[in-house]
Amino acid sequence: MADSNPFRPVDRVHHAGRTLGGRQLAAMLPDPVGMKPAYRHLAQAISALILDGRIALHVRLPAERELAVALNTSRPTITSAYDLLRESGYAHSRQGSGTWTALPEGATPSGITRVLAPLDTAIDLARAAPGLPAQMLIDALAQVAPRLAEHAHTPGYHPYGLPELRTAIAERFTQRGLATVPEQILVTSGAQHALTLVIGLLSGPGDRVMVENPSYPNALEAMRRARLRPVSVPVTDSGWDVEIIESTLRQMVPQLAFLIADFHNPTGLLMPDHERVRILRAAQRSGTWLVIDETLADLALDVPAPPPFASHATPGGAGQVITIGSMSKTYWGGLRVGWLRAPSQLVTELAGQRIASDLGGSVVDQFLALALLARVEELVPPRLEQMREQRAALTAALAEHIPQWTWRLPPGGLSLWVDLGEPIASALAERALDYGVRIEGGAYFATDPGIFEQRLRIPYTTPPDTLREAVHRMAAALADGLPPSSATRRPHWVA
Repeated sequence: MADSNPFRPVDRVHHAGRTLGGRQLAAMLPDPVGMKPAYRHLAQAISALILDGRIALHVRLPAERELAVALNTSRPTITSAYDLLRESGYAHSRQGSGTWTALPEGATPSGITRVLAPLDTAIDLARAAPGLPAQMLIDALAQVAPRLAEHAHTPGYHPYGLPELRTAIAERFTQRGLATVPEQILVTSGAQHALTLVIGLLSGPGDRVMVENPSYPNALEAMRRARLRPVSVPVTDSGWDVEIIESTLRQMVPQLAFLIADFHNPTGLLMPDHERVRILRAAQRSGTWLVIDETLADLALDVPAPPPFASHATPGGAGQVITIGSMSKTYWGGLRVGWLRAPSQLVTELAGQRIASDLGGSVVDQFLALALLARVEELVPPRLEQMREQRAALTAALAEHIPQWTWRLPPGGLSLWVDLGEPIASALAERALDYGVRIEGGAYFATDPGIFEQRLRIPYTTPPDTLREAVHRMAAALADGLPPSSATRRPHWVA
């Protein structure tokens, strides 16, 4: 007899999960052959992976002999590399229990530095996040002040979200073609918070999760920290290979599948409707939860804005779809307001999940979000036109100054996924800092190590003159010549 409760607790895979295997680490490291001294290059690469979050903190590194065999190098080389990691604070040893990863005092994980504004005058192309017109924010604050005063006598806790905002978001889904009631909406502190809640409730360590390759780095980081096992499916310049996705769902039966079908980050691609239908059917057959990230769905530059992914489901098929959205990309990331749409029973369970760490989002931010959503026709069309102008300025500057680079013009979103023609992205990103440009290479968007070194994500979220200057500086960095580089950056202690 079939289980009538689709929200039963998932089977958990119980294992230590805090030990990194030799082969697993070796796959993430450059070949030490020819590197002199090899131990220093290995220590540099491991420390960079720790800073970047691709190796978690408080994880036991492989035994020296095991890693030496996996890298086909000598044990003294590994011993010296581990010694250097300990000296620099990136590792420590416990008597009789091995070597464990650590973060040196004063070091900042890359996940934090990427979202912070540069401390110097560098042009910031690492973040694809537009600002909000100042006057619109001022007007919205004035508008919500009386409503806030009305709520001041209440405790202010709304674990499901402000009721008025839940209603507005539900109406927005309905207008886009997916009938929704407020009970199907959970307001969160951004899309990343929504994803973390879903991962925490519906999966456990060792569970498989299907992800696109490339994909959004912060989402990948959340999965790594939850110790899920990613199963990647490629997104190429031609789009998604639905046959591979169907095969993966059928053969691997992942617990979750995370997809960015609307102006995919970082490629900007838009998934065709017929492919969405096939994926929905395949996920329904495998029992996989589809987690659809719609944070960029409103940023349609050359095509109509797409309807919700779940609107293509057959009757009953939408019950396995969780849709995540946010104010960050269309309005302003500073609000920290996001949401998810899911079956009402699952929303209740997710609200219970959040209570352990978050009693509810800021009422002030939610009222601001409500006011801005009501002005969507005033804000979004000018924003789209601004993005088109900035995209045109970026592509013209690239064609003029770096004509050997190629790209496909995305129909929406906030960035270009540029093909550099050779694997120089990490070296260029490192050298570009010397020329006053902060940008991330394609490897940061990869689910598997060692790929997308020929790619660069370039957002067009800054003014045209700034974009033209950034391209001019990158062209100068290229002309100056790039140093040999592995796909890692040097931590601050390496000479």
